[in-house]
Amino acid sequence: MSEEILLTTFSQLRNRLMRLSRRFLRNEDDASDALQEAFCRLWPRRQTIRSPREAEALTVTTVRNISINVLRRQAAAPTVELNVERDAPATSGDEWAEREALFREVENLISTRLTPTQRHILRRREFDGASFDTLAAELSLSPAAVRMQLSRARKTIRECYQQQSHD
Repeated sequence: MSEEILLTTFSQLRNRLMRLSRRFLRNEDDASDALQEAFCRLWPRRQTIRSPREAEALTVTTVRNISINVLRRQAAAPTVELNVERDAPATSGDEWAEREALFREVENLISTRLTPTQRHILRRREFDGASFDTLAAELSLSPAAVRMQLSRARKTIRECYQQQSHD
């Protein structure tokens, strides 16, 4: 019964929660990730939720707190804006070699820093175009868990790459 309360409440409030998260993060993908993380955090607590009102309060508070935490992390490690002249595709031999070295570096990050599950999900989703439902069936996970693992994998790669590029 409590699972149903959480699922129903989360489904009914999804648009409202997205707007709340988007107000903080100003990015659709980050807001969607925040909602996924909130649901994954609340799922283990589903047995303790007694009413739709309690579920609503928990989901709104959790989404708000996660959005604030993401905002704080982004402020601590800001991203660099795209510069068309600086980031234009490489054309010379030296630039091509640099690009190849970058790809090898990212491949190394994927193979050394991600869990086997995250590597599998990342490769199947990004390179093979597999759906979340397909990946969930392959790995005996829920689609929400697959999305969370993909989000964590991307985050790990981004953080490791940023750390290496700053060193």
